[in-house]
Amino acid sequence: MPILKDMQVQYITNESGERSSVILSIEDFESLLEDLEDLAIIAERRDELTISHEKLKEELKKDGLLPD
Repeated sequence: MPILKDMQVQYITNESGERSSVILSIEDFESLLEDLEDLAIIAERRDELTISHEKLKEELKKDGLLPD
């Protein structure tokens, strides 16, 4: 994941010299989209109940997804 300050960003300005658009590399753009998708999922799930790590391990073992 690129850090915003490390991205190679180019700006497009309007007639007044104000920044109006940004040009990013495809890699940086796709990385930002992935981050936005992850944040949207987190926001959707923020009210879901949670379980402890131990309970998760028990369930995974019971389902055969984690060795005993």
